[in-house]
Amino acid sequence: MKTLQKDLTTGNPGKIIFNFTLPIFIGNVFQQFYSMADTIIVGKFVGTKALAAVGSTGTIMFLINGFILGMTAGFTVLTAQKFGAGDMKAMRKTVGNAAILAIIMSLIMTVLGMMAMKPLLGIMKTPDDIFKDAYAYIMVICGGIAAQMLYNFLSSVLRALGNSKVPLYFLILAALLNIVLDMVFIIAFHMGAAGAAWATVLGQIASLALAAVFHFHLNRELPFRRKALRLRRSIVGEIYSIGVPAIIAQGAMSVMNYCVNLIFGSLDSSYVTAYGIVYKIQQFVLFAAFGLRDAITPIMSFSYGMQNAKRIREGVRCGLLYTSVLMLVCTAAVEILAQPLAGIFSLSAGTMGLCVTGLRVLAVSFVFAGANIAIQGVFQATEGGVQSLLVSLLRQLIFVLPAAWLFARLLPAGVWLAFPIAEVLTAVIAAVLLRHTAGKGRLSQQDHAASLSK
Repeated sequence: MKTLQKDLTTGNPGKIIFNFTLPIFIGNVFQQFYSMADTIIVGKFVGTKALAAVGSTGTIMFLINGFILGMTAGFTVLTAQKFGAGDMKAMRKTVGNAAILAIIMSLIMTVLGMMAMKPLLGIMKTPDDIFKDAYAYIMVICGGIAAQMLYNFLSSVLRALGNSKVPLYFLILAALLNIVLDMVFIIAFHMGAAGAAWATVLGQIASLALAAVFHFHLNRELPFRRKALRLRRSIVGEIYSIGVPAIIAQGAMSVMNYCVNLIFGSLDSSYVTAYGIVYKIQQFVLFAAFGLRDAITPIMSFSYGMQNAKRIREGVRCGLLYTSVLMLVCTAAVEILAQPLAGIFSLSAGTMGLCVTGLRVLAVSFVFAGANIAIQGVFQATEGGVQSLLVSLLRQLIFVLPAAWLFARLLPAGVWLAFPIAEVLTAVIAAVLLRHTAGKGRLSQQDHAASLSK
């Protein structure tokens, strides 16, 4: 049978990264568009209160997604390392342990989430007039955590084996189903905000079902063995050594947003509004960098498992080059289109001015932010979870928050400068860490033996 996976051991690393990135990037963009469709349908056919209810759960949703993505980062890296080393026995054990962990963690998250959701919404001071809708929405989402976790697990295995196209197909089908069900549940059945949640969860279940069928009936490269489905402390430790720093890094983004909103709120509410818009546009741009990182990570993991220092160095160079070029294009686009982009939103003249200024200042940081994100992926792939976490904390908390606070107190008009300053300082430290890592030999390690063969 023709293999459904891709050979990452041969060929130009730059071309491999490009071909691997494209489906991930399309998936990220597609996900953003269908999320917008959810918002438009709820706002148009249910009302502003339902829209506010869904929006009020955004932080909780982000934390859930961050935990899942952090966990599956550990699955991807370790699986790719074992596959690159040619140790199929160890790879099957890794996938088996990842499957068990995915099931256990999804059940724990579901139970704890449902138990804690009402108090959590209260702590977040969710307004009384939207509390009921917010609670109904997020409880349905919690009920779908297992489907989301298991789908991401199966997709992470595919990417680790060199296939980024199949997960994209599943994502597109799930997204289209989600939009159709949004219209059915919200417009036809009048289910309100909960209808949007049910559409999301059913879309996730459909993508899980497709991924499961693919793995168990078509993916002959990875037959499951009963022996592989036994938890091993060494494997679990390796997965968590990668996954936990990634989870903390995801949480740091939520902390940063919360603190920046407090700092900006001390100036004026118009700053908070402007930051919300600037942040959304910035994240849309950085999804391109995240897509490249998500391609770099399994490819570097594969080369690391092969103990091929030359391919690792070529991959790092190509990954940073592609990220820098892409971010330069995005910088130019945002600098030129800042006014029209801000004009999409109905803003007062003062808020519009803040938004345009914020976009143009933050655009300067895109190249440095992209480099930092790419280097995080390299560290994740080469057993540098702590270094990856440090880079994330530097750019999202340690540098940006004190800088924003000082500017807010001493020079409010320059508060946006906190972001490029943080990215530049982080890029310098990240480059030093990367050089130090290469000097210690981790990027050219000679003895990455599989401990799983025991």
